[in-house]
Amino acid sequence: MSTSQIRIFDTTLRDGEQSPGASMTLAEKLRIAETLEQMGVDVIEAGFAIASNGDFDCVHKIALQVKNSIVASLARASLGDINRAAEAVKVAARPRIHTFIATSDLHMKWKLNMDRDAVIAAIDKSVSHARNLIDDIEWSAEDATRTDLDFLCRTVETAINAGATTINLPDTVGYTTPAEYGHMFRTVIERVPNSDKAIFSTHCHNDLGLAVANSLAGIEGGARQVECTINGIGERAGNCAMEEIVMALRTRGDVLPYHTNIVNEDIMRASKLVSTVTGFSVQNNKAIVGANAFAHESGIHQDGMLKNAETYEIMTPESVGVTKTSLVMGKHSGRAAFADKLKELGYELGDNAFQDCFRRFKEIGDRKKNIYDEDIVALVDDGLATSDNAIQLVSLNTYTSSDGKAVSDMTLSINDKENSVVVYGTGPVDAAFNAIKKLVGITPHLQLFQVHAVTQGTDAQAECTVRLEEDGRTVNGQGAHEDTVTAAARAYVSAVNKLMVKREKMSLPAAE
Repeated sequence: MSTSQIRIFDTTLRDGEQSPGASMTLAEKLRIAETLEQMGVDVIEAGFAIASNGDFDCVHKIALQVKNSIVASLARASLGDINRAAEAVKVAARPRIHTFIATSDLHMKWKLNMDRDAVIAAIDKSVSHARNLIDDIEWSAEDATRTDLDFLCRTVETAINAGATTINLPDTVGYTTPAEYGHMFRTVIERVPNSDKAIFSTHCHNDLGLAVANSLAGIEGGARQVECTINGIGERAGNCAMEEIVMALRTRGDVLPYHTNIVNEDIMRASKLVSTVTGFSVQNNKAIVGANAFAHESGIHQDGMLKNAETYEIMTPESVGVTKTSLVMGKHSGRAAFADKLKELGYELGDNAFQDCFRRFKEIGDRKKNIYDEDIVALVDDGLATSDNAIQLVSLNTYTSSDGKAVSDMTLSINDKENSVVVYGTGPVDAAFNAIKKLVGITPHLQLFQVHAVTQGTDAQAECTVRLEEDGRTVNGQGAHEDTVTAAARAYVSAVNKLMVKREKMSLPAAE
């Protein structure tokens, strides 16, 4: 590994899924893992194998699918966790166990009820056991940035002696600053006598909005792996955003002489996929992948752009996979043209998925004059995200009046059995949601309902996001359709499916 190469460790499927409402199905995780591998991610953290049988199955199937990237499973410093992680990833072409334990005095006292000597013993025992099962072992010092520096050096030396090949020093609670974080890495690498036997890694949370800045400081301090997520999703305020760290290194190579293996032209596709799967919309002013990242409204900016794009753009839209909207598709386009368009947009679908998307494309063409690239992306992502759901929207007819009353006539397929109902509501969306609740037999709390148009015009497809809460479990669902009420119903059904999945999941303490 070159001293200037930075490994990208993506934890979208593990830390990202710990975002409230971000639970993903197996099919969704496999799609994301495939995308991450295609874009050149070095390490894919597939999940927390001990969390539940479902989590184990996800990690195991991702390990079977991925051929080039390292596949890692997280494990606490217990033999049971480590054994389960090893069992899940051992089938991978390049398996890794990622084990951790808290090292700050605050966490050791209140979380672990262990003293320093006991933690050192646990590190030695857990890492040694993991190394006997898998060659590639990563060890993390949870809450490293609030750990006594002398003790942190002691823990790192112990982990490397026990067989750890990667050492992660996370800013677990998003507390540190760039100067502090860079200094911590330099100090540990200089003081620990066997530090040259391991690659050091950053893992920064964004509680103070410093995750990317801290990660860059960690690199300058000697770290050669960055742990991050697509769109920066993750617990609380999220993690270091992969797209931001990658493009910062690519754009500012003059002062940051490092590089990654990421195919940056795939960034936007990965961002849209994760947004669709999780139901977490990307804010318009989000760096790199936001809708306004390459938009210019100011007259001064527009004048400069017309003369030379470099006046106000430090990177090109094409460099992250942003393409200009095109109008080349319509209802008369055939299968070959549609297949070419999907390939251009970065999709490779199986026959069944292709046929379903083509059918929906034709249906949109009958109702919508102009079909934009964004329309096709929305219908493909929506179709792939819902194809394996146990509950499917079969039909919906809504009747409204000017006095606000509405009737929803709905049919759902629940475990391949169709059920219908007619329900009233105070508006068309309320009536549709009431129909779903009656058919499914649950009454979750609606925390969020938002709608935005995929493209311009009154015939634009609507993308809806729904957030549901039940007994402390929170999920997001997303749906797209030319009819806003149908899009809302699809989003609600998507969320209900995830809620059913989450009911089966065990609850474990959050990690890192």
